[in-house]
Amino acid sequence: VQDVVAAFEAGLRDFRAAPMFGLVFGGLYMLGGMATVWFTTHAGWSWLPLPMTAGFALIGPFVAIGLYEVSRRRERGEPLAFAPVFGCILAQGRRELIWMSLVSVFAFLIWMYQVRLLLALFFGLAPIEGAAFVNALFQTREGLTFLAIGTLWGAVLSVVVFSLTVVSFPLLLDRDRDFITAMITSVKAVVASPRVMVGWGLVTAALIFLSALPFFLGFLITLPVLGHATWHLYRRIVAPE
Repeated sequence: VQDVVAAFEAGLRDFRAAPMFGLVFGGLYMLGGMATVWFTTHAGWSWLPLPMTAGFALIGPFVAIGLYEVSRRRERGEPLAFAPVFGCILAQGRRELIWMSLVSVFAFLIWMYQVRLLLALFFGLAPIEGAAFVNALFQTREGLTFLAIGTLWGAVLSVVVFSLTVVSFPLLLDRDRDFITAMITSVKAVVASPRVMVGWGLVTAALIFLSALPFFLGFLITLPVLGHATWHLYRRIVAPE
């Protein structure tokens, strides 16, 4: 637990030392969430904003790659500038990290397909729009059952994705490894310290949920701190080369 606390403190220090980087990456994530909800709402897909918002967190580790690079540069005493940080991100397209990113995107697609399946099972194939869908979701037995099963399935999927990615992304940025080895290492880290790592995941999930409530504005602060903290936690989990 002390390692988690120390990682949070180090993440907060990194954010305070280089706030512009955190605000830029947090702002991109925030705008992506806003755009997703706006598009799905105005397209008339009233059932989409809630699962899209919940599943949006699955691609968070990919967005945080730039934050890992900032923490790594500060750790090595290297100068900080947007050009090399973004250059490092673009360079990952030729490395194994791009495959790890596809794993996160695949998990997001699975989540969305499962939500659509549950909607069809509990509400039928006919679309329910606007206020009628909200009322059906929270005021009917089918809606409450849908929420319960969807939340349970989402929790299971989140634990799986968390176990595969919590160490994988910073490790692949830091070392020349294949993404399968990175995922195995990540799962080993969770298995070695399950209560601490699951606790870290729950805290992360709670912060992401709270950050999404005020129109995603909370991500301006929470995403940078969590991104930097994840890098420092990785340093405490995996032995240095």
